[in-house]
Amino acid sequence: MPTSSPAHEPTDCVFRPKRHGGYLPLENYGAIGEGRSVALSGADGSLDWWCVPNMDSPPLFDRLLNAEDGGFFAIQPDQPFTVARHYRQSSNVLETVFTTDSGEAVLTESINSGTAGRLPWAELARRVEGKSGIVSFMFQMVLGRRGNTVSPYCSSVGHQCVFHIENVLGLILHSAGVDCTLSDEGAQGSFSVSAGERQTIAIVAGEDEPLVVPTIEEIDNRIDISDQEWRTWAKSIDYDGHDRDAFVRSALALKLLLYSPSGAIAAASTTSLPEQIGGSKNYDYRYAWVRDAGYTIKAFLTAGAEAEAKAAFSWLLRQLKHHGPRVCYTLDGDRVAGVTEIDAPGYKDSSPVVIGNLATEQHQHGIYGDIFETAACFVEGGNILDPSSAELLAHLADQCADRWRMRDAGIWELPSDEHYTMSKVSCWQALARAVELADQGQLPTTCRDRWMRERDRIKAWIEANCWSEQKRAFVMFPGSDKLDASLALAVRFGFDGNDRLKSTLDAIDQELGRGPFHYRYTGAEKEEGCFLACSFWMIEAHAILGNEHARRRFDDLNAALQKGVGIFSEMIDPVTGAFLGNLPQGLTHLAHLMTLSVLHEETTSHGRSAA
Repeated sequence: MPTSSPAHEPTDCVFRPKRHGGYLPLENYGAIGEGRSVALSGADGSLDWWCVPNMDSPPLFDRLLNAEDGGFFAIQPDQPFTVARHYRQSSNVLETVFTTDSGEAVLTESINSGTAGRLPWAELARRVEGKSGIVSFMFQMVLGRRGNTVSPYCSSVGHQCVFHIENVLGLILHSAGVDCTLSDEGAQGSFSVSAGERQTIAIVAGEDEPLVVPTIEEIDNRIDISDQEWRTWAKSIDYDGHDRDAFVRSALALKLLLYSPSGAIAAASTTSLPEQIGGSKNYDYRYAWVRDAGYTIKAFLTAGAEAEAKAAFSWLLRQLKHHGPRVCYTLDGDRVAGVTEIDAPGYKDSSPVVIGNLATEQHQHGIYGDIFETAACFVEGGNILDPSSAELLAHLADQCADRWRMRDAGIWELPSDEHYTMSKVSCWQALARAVELADQGQLPTTCRDRWMRERDRIKAWIEANCWSEQKRAFVMFPGSDKLDASLALAVRFGFDGNDRLKSTLDAIDQELGRGPFHYRYTGAEKEEGCFLACSFWMIEAHAILGNEHARRRFDDLNAALQKGVGIFSEMIDPVTGAFLGNLPQGLTHLAHLMTLSVLHEETTSHGRSAA
């Protein structure tokens, strides 16, 4: 199998960031967070998205969706500049190097934590340090109006600059060398740094709570404490492949999406970023999907992050007990509300901007497979299911055995219920794992034989109804001539029939492939970009089935994604390479991580065989 040179953190590329119509390309954003909120910082020094205090709170800064009137926090040289960006090694602390005719300076950004973990307040820190010459900066902070539903204001309390946005109270803190002027809209000012000098500007915020007022020196010091905490966590990641840096980068992105107050895993940290510029497929992904949570838990287990996997798995089981098997939940574990629209133009005028998600009212058979695959992975690591969880899973297996013959919305949450092939595969997967868990003593065996019979009936039904001789592939649903790239996952799940699966992968590559990318299903190209997770799933499936070109395919895909600092979106325009959809997208990062794991396993096993 061909190999590639070791992967490292994305190499700095010097460029001049440009806005078009007020918007930066999505690939020009980096993400910072602390396990409760995530902010998106643009390559031009403007932080354009931050929901406070939680990922699913209304945004404090929202220029990402409203270039003209949205809130932002910009720190930029006051003369033309170029930038080079990177994360600190094995960390979610982000650095941007600004170069001007007069000198060079580094902007270091962090949503801070402490030595004991997440702080009880939100603390965004932005430090500028001079490297050579003298660089003058201007900064501007404009508070968001949440689609004109609130009117922020600022005031002085003692010596502190305080802002109010409905129930959010915040402080603007800065070093002595920063000249700052307060207004109702926010703050603005200027400062300069020469080699070895540093200036820091920070926000401390909370909701319906009194605020601690740390010193700017304490905040500045916590940037480096946070960096060290990230490095300590990343050091424990169990992966020794030559792609370790890339593996760790995706693990760090997934860690940003783990909502530490509850253990939920957000699908992404943003809402309404379009799947096609000017299109209407703009969804709120700041919720926890059973599918994404299940896949991410497996990814954490693969990475050896057992504490995160256990927290997420326990959260998932609690929601199943409280609400039953639903497609998604809020990060606090409630049912997701229906969709409401916000008065904002949307990214590059792609409306609507929405809060909520209609998937909450759907049924997807895939949740059964996702839950049982997660339980099987948890047990495979030597862990044990408690009696209450085992009883819950047994009831879900019974429900799956009863409901698999029904139509559902499918993995892609489409408006028309059908007998989606991937949904049936997921039901087969659920019952196959349930039988295995019962045989291992992890589940009660009362209905074990029934689960086995229904498992075999599902397989026979798929073989009889979902295979197309004309396509030489499993189609999207019986009687359809459409293909579905998610069927690549059937290989990971161990669905029988490798010859037919290989043929299906070839058909998907031919019909849905665009260079290294893939559309989700036939016809999707009319309304969205290529779905990045699908391309990673395809490579993973090819590797499992022994395709010797899997590594080369990965290298081609990886090269096409090296546009930023290692944060992936949901989709991509296969022609321009522009990122599309919400980000950081957990499903993309976990698919990337799992593909690396499989490629490493295949390389290692081939090495052992050769020896």
